[in-house]
Amino acid sequence: MKRSTKNIALKSVLSSLAAAALLATTACGGQSLAGGDPTPSASGAAAAFTAVPAPDEDLAKSAIDEIKANPELTAILPEAIQKEGLKMTTSEGYPPMELYAKDGKTLVGVDPSVGRALANKLGVNLTIKDEDFNAQIPGITTGRYDMIMSSMTDNEERRKTVTFVDYVQAGNGWVVKEGNPAGLGNPESACGKTVAVVDNGSSLDLVTGFSKECEDAGKSKINILKFSGDQEAILQVRNGRADAGVNDYPVAAYRAQISEGALEAVAIDGPTSPWGIAMKPENEQLIEAMQKALQELIDDGTYKQVLEAWNVGQMAVDSAKINDGK
Repeated sequence: MKRSTKNIALKSVLSSLAAAALLATTACGGQSLAGGDPTPSASGAAAAFTAVPAPDEDLAKSAIDEIKANPELTAILPEAIQKEGLKMTTSEGYPPMELYAKDGKTLVGVDPSVGRALANKLGVNLTIKDEDFNAQIPGITTGRYDMIMSSMTDNEERRKTVTFVDYVQAGNGWVVKEGNPAGLGNPESACGKTVAVVDNGSSLDLVTGFSKECEDAGKSKINILKFSGDQEAILQVRNGRADAGVNDYPVAAYRAQISEGALEAVAIDGPTSPWGIAMKPENEQLIEAMQKALQELIDDGTYKQVLEAWNVGQMAVDSAKINDGK
């Protein structure tokens, strides 16, 4: 998303798993249990972890709470993480990716949900802390956090400092009336249509480019309506003055999700960028365990359930790759 350039506008919301010998501490309302499969791990620890229940406002709670830990993955983790759990940071205010629950302190959203799912699969507790976006990578390099999940684009510049396990991909999306009566889809579908955007925002640049492509192809240009804020732009779709608004795809999906059936999000065909879980490059054990845990969640379908709970199933990746950004 546009956080590749620190374009942080909003933020918001979700929980985790199991383990070898030693866990039992706290974190994020979590709890660990004794019992379970006593299969010895490579470190000699015995599995004794039960999925940590997600907060009630975590829309993916039912999927997260059913996750079973894999002791073999727990054994890969550095000993300190096996004992103390994972320390994750995110940046609240970008719904539905990261937001606060009604209590104003519990973090929920796509990133907390995926983080909790991974922790449950890895068999460790999870602590999630809100942090200014620009302070997150320094927090990794100094060891304050083990991982960042904050809608962070995997790009070359950031890979000079952190290593990514890419967990979703994001492009742009139209916000249209339910049923998409104007038939918005690829950029060409907007030729001759009216689109509402935020003035001087990235959406204006995007739609201006689409309009030029229309004209270059001999088609009618896009009628672009500019507004000072996203809410005003989306209102034009609701009242029929515009055929569509445009946002980062997850934001478009969130607008549709909270519209009580009035709106729909439609992905715009075009380039997408992977967003990654950022970790310290030297922490090779954690990176390996994280990649394998994500792949297990992808393979067993839990990952897709988590994304779909937040209405962002189109952000799914087919496999967990390391440093796959451009």
